[in-house]
Amino acid sequence: MEWTKRHLLGLEELTAEEITMILDTADTFKEVSTRSIKKVPALRGKTVVNLFFEPSTRTSSSFGLAARRLSADVISAGGKMSSSVKGETLVDTAKNIEAMGVDIIILRHSAPGSALHLSKNISCSVVNAGDGPHEHPTQALLDIYTMREVLGRIEGLKVGIVGDITHSRVARSNIWALKKLGAEVYVSGPATLVPKGIEAMGARVCNNFDEIVEHCDVINMLRIQFERQEDAYLPSVREYSRLFGLNAERMKRAKRDVLVMHPGPMNRGVEISGSVADGENSVILQQVTNGLAIRMAVLYLVSGGTDK
Repeated sequence: MEWTKRHLLGLEELTAEEITMILDTADTFKEVSTRSIKKVPALRGKTVVNLFFEPSTRTSSSFGLAARRLSADVISAGGKMSSSVKGETLVDTAKNIEAMGVDIIILRHSAPGSALHLSKNISCSVVNAGDGPHEHPTQALLDIYTMREVLGRIEGLKVGIVGDITHSRVARSNIWALKKLGAEVYVSGPATLVPKGIEAMGARVCNNFDEIVEHCDVINMLRIQFERQEDAYLPSVREYSRLFGLNAERMKRAKRDVLVMHPGPMNRGVEISGSVADGENSVILQQVTNGLAIRMAVLYLVSGGTDK
């Protein structure tokens, strides 16, 4: 098949074949990072803008490095230095950037649907790097790529996503993609942090983490997003850690080859203990490495490349 989309706005809108195409394309780019000269000319002459209105270290750095390894020119914008602080709208900011001859805008914004809105109002390609609690497609893609790389498949896997589901765009993107690729998905967290109706996405809800630990092939731990919580969702951090933290004691009940994942940044000692995060089952740093290949693949495809 050939890639026909100019944007990557979310995984809900993609087919299983399109998701697989991104994963397969990432395979061809992963080797680039092992070379002495870590560059290919796939996007030579193209300009990519990181337009981030929320703090980000991993995602913005990963996209920037991915673009440079494809030989694109990269500009970083947004944040406190942005004209939006002075009252300019998102679309006006993007149109002014586009007027400089930009080819791809990578957008991180607090408003759900912001990437979709932008894609309807500008001509260049838009890649969603996280729109509020809605979706974070490249994070889910790198998670799934890592699962496939280590375990050899996605279909039939039992994947547990644990923690602050309500505020997690990572959880939503993972659920959409994993279900389309044939995995079983469990979500677990305090009742106050698991949104009503998430079963409609195909996930099974289990508010008792201990009931699913031993069944999971993959456990993806989520950070409590205190910055997005306006109300008190938890009695205490200590209580949360006791009931939903992945520690050495819980790992004794898990499968010996279970994959432990985390999208970062981690709250060590809260949702995951240091010994588990650094343990032999952890693929957290492998996720970061694979994120580079996934983002290279996404930028290449939306710019008009094919899987060949």
